Amino acid sequence: MSQKVLLTSKEVNIILHRLACQLIEKHLDFSDTIIIGLQPRGSFLAKRIVKLLQEEYNINTIKFGLLDITFFRDDFRRGEKTLEANKTEIDFIVEDKKVIFIDDVLYTGRSIRSALTAIQSFGRPSEIELLVLIDRRFSRHLPIQPDYRGRQVDAINNEKVKVCWTENEGEDTVYLVTTNTQTPENV
Repeated sequence: MSQKVLLTSKEVNIILHRLACQLIEKHLDFSDTIIIGLQPRGSFLAKRIVKLLQEEYNINTIKFGLLDITFFRDDFRRGEKTLEANKTEIDFIVEDKKVIFIDDVLYTGRSIRSALTAIQSFGRPSEIELLVLIDRRFSRHLPIQPDYRGRQVDAINNEKVKVCWTENEGEDTVYLVTTNTQTPENV
């Protein structure tokens, strides 16, 4: 297994500021906009974006929540590993609001499909947008595209994108991890 740095801490910080500015351009004061971080990995990115909007850009009217999609996944109960649910923290109605889903990596699109189903429990949004730090564009199983992307990555079969956040891995870095699929017989 080998890993290559895709984004350093400095590059992640620059991208977060750019994404925050793009959101401001589109949503201005956020009075009709709700930011939803997708549990578990999207919550780190969403919290960072909300903090930037509040502290750096003085936008204090942001409604923010976290959405767990575990029980809405199409692979729930299909694998041998039991999926553990996270906590949904949405204490408001999304009816007729603009919702921005935030996740760290857009891969197959299945998590976003699950989020689209799960959010309906909280009302019918007027529109839904997607913000991701990393867009793995050649891996889609569903026709889902981000509205805001930090970086586009062309990862192939044996490559995985690993996003590390200071809050849980001690660093803000994005890696491209390559697993060696060769066995001793193939060498």
